[in-house]
Amino acid sequence: MYEGLILSGKRQLSRAEMEPRVLKAAGGFEKLGVGEDDAVCLLLRNDFAFFEASMGATLAGAYAVPINWHGSADEVAYILDDCDAKALVVHADMLPPIEKAIPDDCAVFVVETPDEIAASYGIPDEARRTPAGRTNWDRWLAEQPAFAREPSGQRTNMIYTSGTTGNPKGVRRDPADLATQEKMNELFGIVFGLKPDNSIRTVITGPMYHSAPNAYGLWSAKMAGLVILQPRFDAEDLLRLIEEYRITHVHMVPTMFVRLLKLPEAVRTKYDLSSLKFVVHAAAPCPPDVKRQMIEWWGPVINEYYGGTETGAVFFHNSDEALRKPGTVGRALPWADVKVVDDNMNELPQGEIGEVFMRLKGWPDFTYNKNDAKRAEAGLGDLVTCGDVGFLDEDGFLFLCDRKKDMVISGGVNIYPAEIESVLIGMPGVRDCAVFGIPDDEFGESLAAHVQLADQNLSEADIRSFLASKLAKFKVPKLIVFEAELPRQDSGKIFKRKLREPYWEAAGRQI
Repeated sequence: MYEGLILSGKRQLSRAEMEPRVLKAAGGFEKLGVGEDDAVCLLLRNDFAFFEASMGATLAGAYAVPINWHGSADEVAYILDDCDAKALVVHADMLPPIEKAIPDDCAVFVVETPDEIAASYGIPDEARRTPAGRTNWDRWLAEQPAFAREPSGQRTNMIYTSGTTGNPKGVRRDPADLATQEKMNELFGIVFGLKPDNSIRTVITGPMYHSAPNAYGLWSAKMAGLVILQPRFDAEDLLRLIEEYRITHVHMVPTMFVRLLKLPEAVRTKYDLSSLKFVVHAAAPCPPDVKRQMIEWWGPVINEYYGGTETGAVFFHNSDEALRKPGTVGRALPWADVKVVDDNMNELPQGEIGEVFMRLKGWPDFTYNKNDAKRAEAGLGDLVTCGDVGFLDEDGFLFLCDRKKDMVISGGVNIYPAEIESVLIGMPGVRDCAVFGIPDDEFGESLAAHVQLADQNLSEADIRSFLASKLAKFKVPKLIVFEAELPRQDSGKIFKRKLREPYWEAAGRQI
């Protein structure tokens, strides 16, 4: 049995080795002048230093601020400025593109890019080292005093939202007292299946700059017997890791399920997956057919939760409920408040579609960093919206239609692209797809579908014929574009904004 071991490629770090490094990180940050409510930014892929810097910052009373490293120099600069970053911990290869964006008063610590990450991303050896004149993270850490005082109320990581409309917003949550921490432990025990147990063995599949993998990764490092960092999601490699290390717990997103199901049958049946006990997914809608196939393959170990960076996990369901209620994202947890409202903020009865507002009772409240007004806009009293539209059925199970901002209004008719995507992803020969609204002079908006094919013989007519056999005619996209590759995040999730924006910019319109 493992006892708190983190693996990344051929490297390993035990919990016993990590804990004094976290104390030194906290002591070093405090010595640097980092105090309560300050910010330490992380521009890191999943690596040992991510845990050390994140846990060290929060122990010192600061906010750890993971930054999406796909961002441009301007986007990184915005976050560094918005959170008044006192320090930045960055992988060596990521430093040159953003170096000029770093404020003069922000201390920089460089983590040398390890072998397994360099191999996964094709990073040349010369880009992996600490540049002259910069402070190496490991050498700096070795020289720091261990944090010795009793910690005050600890902050969580401050995650910046995606910024689909305008600049991203930092979700800054109030410090958690002991009672709140115990409730958080209980919540993560339900939705992540995690508790202090050395028999738990997990793989971190998604980038920890995202809120869900961030929380899952940090909790796993504190509680699980074995944590494996997958440098970059690869479907067959995940199956190999599950068999080799007898993995019990995994956190995933639906795109990963789709990629797994697209593997050849010979590959899918090659690996022993019987060790799996608790697989949970979130972050995006999962087509019911994809969920059913995963349950048939992996067994009744698939679970799902729904919530947001602002709210935490509010809804949850297991495999049996998924098969009984295809398409649901779950039922509200016992300590949750939920309302579905119309455009006038009137609560709607069961079965009627509206915007979903929710909260967890006793969960630390939040605001958007330096933007209390935006926090007020997102609220309905104490409840908060993540911008999703859906309905509650007679048993209290929530069904989402789409993001409110992604909903397309064509000729006065509401169309939810997620519904079309869930059908199209099930078409033989389709590897992945993105459906969204584009400007239309006659109808205001019309539908476009960008499709990545597995079968290059498929035509636009084939796509339209397949969709027309399963959906109303007005839901069949007017424009179909074939892409060799769709723009993606590391989790496999599509950057839909990058596909959609050029259409609106060409029309001189905002979205």
